[in-house]
Amino acid sequence: MSYIDDIKKRPIKEDAIILAIESSCDETACAILRGRTELLSSEIESSMTEHIKFGGVVPEIASRAHTAAISIVVERALKNANVQLNQIDAVAVTYGSGLLGALLVGVSYAKALAYALKVPLIPVSHIRGHLAAIYLADDKLQPPFISLLASGGHTAIIDVKSYSEFEILGGTLDDAVGEAFDKVARVLGLSYPGGPNVERLALEGANSIELPKMLKGKEGYDFSYSGLKTAVINYVHNCEQKAIEVNKADVARSFQHAAVEVLVKKSVKAAIERGRTVVTAGGGVVANGYLRFLLEKTCEKKGIRAVLPPKKLCTDNAAMIAAEGYIQYLKGNFADLDLNAVARVKFE
Repeated sequence: MSYIDDIKKRPIKEDAIILAIESSCDETACAILRGRTELLSSEIESSMTEHIKFGGVVPEIASRAHTAAISIVVERALKNANVQLNQIDAVAVTYGSGLLGALLVGVSYAKALAYALKVPLIPVSHIRGHLAAIYLADDKLQPPFISLLASGGHTAIIDVKSYSEFEILGGTLDDAVGEAFDKVARVLGLSYPGGPNVERLALEGANSIELPKMLKGKEGYDFSYSGLKTAVINYVHNCEQKAIEVNKADVARSFQHAAVEVLVKKSVKAAIERGRTVVTAGGGVVANGYLRFLLEKTCEKKGIRAVLPPKKLCTDNAAMIAAEGYIQYLKGNFADLDLNAVARVKFE
């Protein structure tokens, strides 16, 4: 009998203990989750300090760092959860999207571990993981709700109708909001990672520079950050050509306001139209303090509930992979040992 045939005969447990692995970019992470929301441990090893030297993530360095760190984070997660390997009911792993070499480290380790333990192997989409993280922030939260997905690679407003049914209401037509933050950071001479550094600099400035409104006059839930990014670049270059000193803090504050305001406006609009709670999901962008403040303030004014995950869940972490892994576990969505990493996963 093959591995997958044997696995599919196993009974599904409501209180299953899931060991999850995330290695899609520069964080090597492992988490242990019992049931839908009882997070027993969540461990992360980051190689960011190595990538800062190069102004961004270097795939080869990331892959080597994952190889060195993965056993360490798994052992640490098990220890801090007070769980033994023989208590693990399933292994979940990010198989895409991300850096292919980095993903392969996690997928290979997860396959070996699942096979050795004779437990299900659960393939998890990185994007769905971000969406599932909200269940760990509020264990009473249930679909339906509106999710604002904002990260380095994704910007979208999603109607989460059930734990597994989604409707994408709109998304970016060009750059994701996180990409815009990173590109503006480079123009301002700020180091990697760009988003947090733009946010810090913006605290010292004023929203005093007029920048274009994205998709002005158009209804719907789509976004466009290319024009806003270009406007910032042109403003800085024009000042430099005219020997005018650039107030970088004002540029950062004005850009951040323009980039974030539209995210909040369209998310709240969708929530009002569909009678939903608003939640946030994604990478570093949803950890942005101004976004969190403006969203909570606007929702309070409109009488809408807002649920924001803690900042520790607004990164690439294994807790979110465990949360989505549990959802897939209940559905019996298991992979065979030929599971491969995929650089891009279509969200559906």
